[in-house]
Amino acid sequence: MKFTIQRDHLLAALNDVMKAVSSKTTIPILTGIKIDASEDGIRITGSDADITIQTFVPTEKDGDQLIQVESSGSIVLQARMFNEIVRKLPTNEVEIEVSEQYQTRIQSGKSDFHLIGLEPAEYPMLPEVSEETQITIPGDLLKSIIRETVFAVSTSESRPVLTGVNWKITEDGLVCVATDSHRLARRIVSLENLPTNVESVVIPGKSLTELSKVLTDSTTPVNIYMTNQQVLFKTEDVLFFSRLLEGNYPDTNRLIPDEYQTNVKINGKELLQAIDRASLLAREERNNVVRFSTLENDSIEISSNSPEIGKVEEEIQVQELTGEDLRISFSAKYMMDALKSIDGQDVIIQFTGAMRPFIIRSIHDESILQLILPVRTY
Repeated sequence: MKFTIQRDHLLAALNDVMKAVSSKTTIPILTGIKIDASEDGIRITGSDADITIQTFVPTEKDGDQLIQVESSGSIVLQARMFNEIVRKLPTNEVEIEVSEQYQTRIQSGKSDFHLIGLEPAEYPMLPEVSEETQITIPGDLLKSIIRETVFAVSTSESRPVLTGVNWKITEDGLVCVATDSHRLARRIVSLENLPTNVESVVIPGKSLTELSKVLTDSTTPVNIYMTNQQVLFKTEDVLFFSRLLEGNYPDTNRLIPDEYQTNVKINGKELLQAIDRASLLAREERNNVVRFSTLENDSIEISSNSPEIGKVEEEIQVQELTGEDLRISFSAKYMMDALKSIDGQDVIIQFTGAMRPFIIRSIHDESILQLILPVRTY
């Protein structure tokens, strides 16, 4: 195998596949990345057995020659070392040649590296995913869906299914839900031509976080294919496979209240900043709790106190306040995460009493819903 490639294109491809390579793997071949060179370009694959990412660099794009392939073939190279070498090469032209016994030579300018490669046949095959069950979502929308839900997955392995985001196909469209049993994030997306043969899958939160880093902010469509064990996200140049989580995801609809006693419309950014300031004192306490109280004349108070440090109180005018008076305490972190996902828009917060879950929605967008369980402090 022998080819010449522009270093910046090689680095961009490596940046994507390295997100799937884990240093903790117990399978030695997976510490490497696989490079396949053929007439039409090179494919680079990285995997940690849960996530597999493959990128494709074509020989030419938009009339520019990116790669010259002299002879095709495959090699597995130690991922972190190869990545570091490419990053530090002196010129933009890189020549890679594999000879007998997988001896691999990497040349750029006056720099000449020799690496010992591994047997490419030992590298796992790409997972098989049927292309029958297809959903198509623009890349920027998929990125938003991930940002609005993935932060609420559980970090505890005691209930593994909660470490993922549940994607469910219903009459309303694609419903994406994450919960760690203290809070919940839901996004509903109306899409056409949704498949009917897969109703519900649970995608690991870690996979979605890595996928988000690979996606661009463009509206280029991403094709998504699902089976019982795997999901594939396919863009023009990247294949992103992820294992799905097993187990039944809990029915979260029953957590969402039907009626509310207190409604508050408020600027989300202003509220986020006030909670951020109050959490400076709350952070010293073990559970980072902030209090929220309704006041007269359409205003609320955000407060926090720490016996060793002091206290903070801040009054905020709201756009509208209806219903019963309320004092409620909640995790500052959970509330800030929820408000960040709504991205500084005006929000409506709906309460059903001091010890019941409350809802946060954007005033402008019904499709995003956040739910938080309060903390008992009174």
